[in-house]
Parts: sequence; structure tokens; C-alpha cells
Amino acid sequence: MATRVLYPLYQLGNPQLRIFRTNFFMTLVRPGVPQPEDIVQFRIPMEMTKYDVQNYLQKIYSVPVSAVRMRIQYGSNRKRNHKNQRIKIPDYKVAYVQLAQGHTFQFPDLFPEKAKTVEPGSFDDIQNKLMEDEQDRLKEDPRRPGVSSWFGL
Repeated sequence: MATRVLYPLYQLGNPQLRIFRTNFFMTLVRPGVPQPEDIVQFRIPMEMTKYDVQNYLQKIYSVPVSAVRMRIQYGSNRKRNHKNQRIKIPDYKVAYVQLAQGHTFQFPDLFPEKAKTVEPGSFDDIQNKLMEDEQDRLKEDPRRPGVSSWFGL
């Protein structure tokens, strides 16, 4: 059974034993539409304000913030459960943080596409040829436009 730890009150000259953690969490989100390089998008709780976001980033992560803009994203309530009752997806806030002049942010490319070089006669080469042949076979006949492929001659 855990007991409650009582820390002594802080007095000048004594070490600070208490650690204060924030009650909020912020999720870095990749924006759906292209934005300038100095704007970063976060999904934050509804209780968080612009000043909370600015202090959070500046004090904890030492990120220079120029401006913070917010909007509320309303969750839809079109979904229904097995009892045909409406299900409301919770609302959330979206914060657009503009970094200070000269600072930019870019998402890292975690899974870069590697250029594949296929050796002739390898398994991948044969598989690609078979897939191309299958696509050619399934292509619509230009002499019979609008007629389904299952309606053969």
C-alpha cells in the first residue's frame, strides 16, 4: 500500500524537491493542406488557451513562438451504434503555431521510397511481367466500347 509523501515547504536556500508537470498534452499533426514552413499544427485539449500553448512550447521545449491561432473542430454525430443511437465524436481544438522569424519546421520522411532496380530474370521481374499481362488482358476492348468484359464473344 502506497503512502502519501509529504514534501517540506520550500524555503529559500533549500533544494526544490517537487516537480511540476503540465496537465495538458499536445499532439503534433501533419496538416491536410500545404502550409508555410514556419507554421506547425497541433491537436490540443478544449481547455487549453493560446497563452497555455505559447508558454508550453517556450518553457518546456524552448521553441520560439511568434503567434498562436486556434479553431475548434466539431466532431460529427452522424454515426450510430447497434441500438440506432447517435454517437458523437468528441470535439477538439486545433492550434496553428507560427514560429519566430528564421525558424522553420518540416516533417521528417520516416519511410522514404527507395528506387527499385529490378534484375532481369528475378522473381520481381517475372511478377511484374505477369501483372502487366493480366492488366492488358483485363483492359477494355477498344472495338467494343461500353460492353463488359464478362460478355465475351
